[in-house]
Amino acid sequence: MSHYYFDTEEKKSFELPGAKPHYNPDRYGQVQHITLDLTLDIPGQSFQGTCTITLSPARKNITQLTLDAVDLEIESVLIDKVSQPFEYDGEVLTINLLQPINQKEDLKIAIAYSKIQPQRGLYFIAPNEYYPDKPSQVWTQGEDEDSRYWFPCFDYPGQLATSEIKVKVPKDYMAISNGELIKTEDLGETKIYHWLQPQVHPTYLMTLAVGKFAEIKDKWQEIPVNYYVEKDKEESGKITMGKTPRMIEFFSQKYGYSYPYPKYAQVCVGDFIFGGMENTSTTLLTDRCLLDKRAALDNTFSESLVAHELAHQWFGDLVVIKHWSHAWIKEGMASYAEVLWTEHECGKDDAAYYLLREARNYLQEDSSRYRRPIVTNVYREAIELYDRHLYEKGACVYHMIRGILGEELFDKAIHIFVNENAHKTVETIDLLRAIEKATGYNLSPLFDQYVFRGGHPDFKIKYSWDSENKLASVTVKQTQAKEEKGKFTDLFELKIPLGFGYYEKGKETKLTEFTLKLDKPEQTFYFPLPEKPKFISFDVGNNYLKTVKLEYGMSELKAQLQHDRDPISRIYAATAIGKKGNLEAVKALKKAFKSEKFWGVKVEIAKQLGKIKLNQATDVLIAHLNDAHPKVRRAIVDALGNIKTEASYQALKKIAVEGDESYYVESSAIKNLGSVVSGNLADKQEEVITIYEEILEQKSGWNEVIRSGAISGLSKLKTSEKAADLIAKYTELGIPQSLRLAAIRSLGAVAKGQKADKLAIILEKFESILTDTFYLTQMALIGGLSQVEDSQAISLLSTLADSTPDGRVKRRADEAINKVRGKLKSEENLKDLREEIDKLKQENQDLKSRLSKLEAK
Repeated sequence: MSHYYFDTEEKKSFELPGAKPHYNPDRYGQVQHITLDLTLDIPGQSFQGTCTITLSPARKNITQLTLDAVDLEIESVLIDKVSQPFEYDGEVLTINLLQPINQKEDLKIAIAYSKIQPQRGLYFIAPNEYYPDKPSQVWTQGEDEDSRYWFPCFDYPGQLATSEIKVKVPKDYMAISNGELIKTEDLGETKIYHWLQPQVHPTYLMTLAVGKFAEIKDKWQEIPVNYYVEKDKEESGKITMGKTPRMIEFFSQKYGYSYPYPKYAQVCVGDFIFGGMENTSTTLLTDRCLLDKRAALDNTFSESLVAHELAHQWFGDLVVIKHWSHAWIKEGMASYAEVLWTEHECGKDDAAYYLLREARNYLQEDSSRYRRPIVTNVYREAIELYDRHLYEKGACVYHMIRGILGEELFDKAIHIFVNENAHKTVETIDLLRAIEKATGYNLSPLFDQYVFRGGHPDFKIKYSWDSENKLASVTVKQTQAKEEKGKFTDLFELKIPLGFGYYEKGKETKLTEFTLKLDKPEQTFYFPLPEKPKFISFDVGNNYLKTVKLEYGMSELKAQLQHDRDPISRIYAATAIGKKGNLEAVKALKKAFKSEKFWGVKVEIAKQLGKIKLNQATDVLIAHLNDAHPKVRRAIVDALGNIKTEASYQALKKIAVEGDESYYVESSAIKNLGSVVSGNLADKQEEVITIYEEILEQKSGWNEVIRSGAISGLSKLKTSEKAADLIAKYTELGIPQSLRLAAIRSLGAVAKGQKADKLAIILEKFESILTDTFYLTQMALIGGLSQVEDSQAISLLSTLADSTPDGRVKRRADEAINKVRGKLKSEENLKDLREEIDKLKQENQDLKSRLSKLEAK
């Protein structure tokens, strides 16, 4: 499953009030099979049917069964065709058995039920007065524990069963589900689709998608690989999902297990609440991932999304987690699959840079939101675990395992893990055991440090050279280690390779490598070398999750930036040079930019140039605005957004008005126009607003990316009432969804500088949006309100937190409340400080006056 995020500023505890340990429930037995027989009333947004569960009892004398069933209308319960008394409180269905279970035969539990306008689990999407072109669709979403909202079940991942779904729909609709289509039956104006999933899987992976889809047929070997999109979206479907058969071949080889299901379907649906969901053999994707040719130029999210959800067919669907606390096994690998596919498709440098961005996403959450162990069973709702620790840090752990074992042994370990646990449930210990069985390596120390506790090492590296004794000295400090009562906490014990780099003109760079055993807060190592190295490379290969600060001479940094073979090490050097902030740094970065062949390093050089407040840095950026790679151009545009000069303004304005081959470059230029028109350029704000008005009236772009850039740019004009009014206009229902969500978030950003009367109007606008129950709208609302430094924002967030049934929304709202409270408290403290300073000034003035009088006497 893929998610979208925003971050708060202050690190808090992961465990919010109400968090507690969670465990799988006791089992009544093994569920063998689940049959759903459903009839959908699509215009009436309701359904009715029967859920039949075949259960093999685990023990005798069971007198009561409890099933998860939330907000359903339970009509009857039969066991082996005999009606049973039951109790239902809206969340748990309790069946009081007429006869205790005293037999070993399977039970057939048949529950008749219905639901009108469900809010979770099963979603009806339909055109309305505001969005008349919206498709008419029905789709489900089970992860984490939402299957209980559309059928009664034992709803936790540790219970696996085969399943089948029979569904009656209007004749002009198509129904897609898990497994294979074994029968269709025409009944005049309706049609029954009968799908069978022959391999076991958990309830959260059962799915149904219904719509008037166009079907695009493909295949891998003899297995059907089909894509389903709304009619007239076929070309976008092929662009977005066309690599799927090659991906299936790649992952079948990489995981040592051929694709395990009778078909693979990808269904693109409207208003989907995630990026994608890996239901067994039938992935649902947001239709926002569908690309046109121009978007495909530099959009890697969609291809990565397809790879991520496909990888889950092995990690998550074939090998199933026993409990949510171990979800990193599947989500970490699916995220790492994005790296593996990037490496296969684009090369090692692209993969290394992709992993660096994954690590940065985790590091941002760790520093600004909270720190937690990857594996923990303490939470309010399991969905809270689906964060950047689970996905991105999990991916980094898999990469560290690969770095320690090497390619051959890593593949061997993964093959054994998948083959021995196929169609079974696993916990983290099972992965450790598979690694040890395959390779002999015990990686428990690594897991104890990176998986079962929070955090990562923060390294500071110093270097010096003793020319008389030809001795290199390297000091490594773990700055995260804290001393408490004579002991150090958060200390990491790792073996990290260190390389000394040598090169000659026209020859390949060579590294002399050593292994550092790091187990103390600060350690100094000495290395006798035949000659002075040109540069130092810490963590050769960059396999470990960490932060690094390089504190050594400019000559070594420049040499590393130019000659280290590893792109991540070159990026670390560029960052260290950029922090110097002087003309020498600009010259070094300029030289490296011209000679650098990898686009990812050029992106990072551009970022550093954007932080240096010298005209020469601006000149370098503008000179390279025509770089061939769109992601480099975008990075330059973003860097120019930090520079408030006439030259930067004119360069951005040219792209904003004339456009760019890339949607993203054009959108970034538009957005950053708003960033630069303050201070000396404040007189250009009216001109920029006029440009934004024209863009909002005349342009659109894929997924509204161009107009969203204008909305984001307007949010930078924090004292402009006109900007606030323009943004508010685009928060109305009827505005295309992507643009409306951007406007809701931006309304909070522009609110910061508004006067009291305008802020009151903005808060009223937010209050009116509170009635929207769509998940993405609520998340955008939280993103907007979290930026408003007013007690009314807290009140609105509290209302949302109290009213939402969604654990994700509740958590984000609670975090936003804490964020706003923190800002208000800081503002109050600042006000008190100002008053104290004013008081001291007055007292000082009084003293001076008295002193003057005394001197006069």
